[in-house]
Amino acid sequence: MPEESPQHVEEFATVQSIFVRHRNCLLLRADMSPLFVDYYLNLMQHGQRNAEKEDAVFKDLLAYFTLHLVSRPWQEYHAWTLNARTPSLANYFVSGSSLTEDVIGRVFTEGVKVPEHNMLYAQNLRTNKEPQTSVIVLPDGAVSTWVEEFYRQSEQREARAFDLGHDAYALVAAQPGADYDWLTELTAEQVAAVAETEETKVLETRKFTFRCGCTLQKILPTIQAMQKDFADLLAEQGYLEVSCPRCGAVYKVTPDML
Repeated sequence: MPEESPQHVEEFATVQSIFVRHRNCLLLRADMSPLFVDYYLNLMQHGQRNAEKEDAVFKDLLAYFTLHLVSRPWQEYHAWTLNARTPSLANYFVSGSSLTEDVIGRVFTEGVKVPEHNMLYAQNLRTNKEPQTSVIVLPDGAVSTWVEEFYRQSEQREARAFDLGHDAYALVAAQPGADYDWLTELTAEQVAAVAETEETKVLETRKFTFRCGCTLQKILPTIQAMQKDFADLLAEQGYLEVSCPRCGAVYKVTPDML
C-alpha cells in the first residue's frame, strides 16, 4: 500500500468567536497546528530549541493567548510576560494583535529571577491611550488554570480554558447574565460538542500567524542611539550581533550601517 500523504496544515490558525445563546457565554476555539508549525520553524531558523517542559508550557500559553486576543476589541495590542517557577524556572513572553493578525513569543531560561510565586504581567496597549498593566499572582498548576485565574483577577469575569486534544484549544468566557452553573461544570467533551447541544451563533473569525515582523531596518535606530555604548566592541570585533527580544532573530550590525 502507498504511504498516506501528510495531513495538510493551513497557513494560519482560524479562531472562531461563538456566542452560546441562553448560556450568555462567548466560546473562542481554534486548531492551533499552523501556529505550532511556524513556532518550530522559527526555532529551527534561529538555531534554538526548548526543553520539553518549557516547550509544552509555551505552546499552551501561546494558544490561550491567541484565543484571548479574539475576545478583545480589534484595535488593542496585548503582551503577556510570565515569570514561572513551576513546572520549571523560566520566563515566557507572548504578544500580538488582531489588527495585524499575528502572534509571536519565546522562552527564556538563562538569568531568570526566582519568584516566590508564578507571576503574570499582562499589558494592553491602545492607540492614544495610556498602557494598562496587570500583575497577577498565579497558583501552581496547568496553564489553563493560570488563564482562568487571569480572567478572574484582570478581566474580572469567569472563564474556562480547555485543551481539546490534537492541537485544538477552547476558551469559554462569561458575558453579562451568564449561566455560571453551566460554565463551572463544563467539560472538554461538552465544549467540543457545543454546536450539537446548544444554540450558537458564529460572531466572527480571525486568522493568526506566528510572525514577528522584525527587520534590521527597524532595529538600527535603537543601535544608532546607543552607538557610543558599543564603540569599543565595534572597534574590537568589527561588528555587533543584535538579538530581537521577541523572536530571537540575530542580526549582524557593522560600522558602515551606523
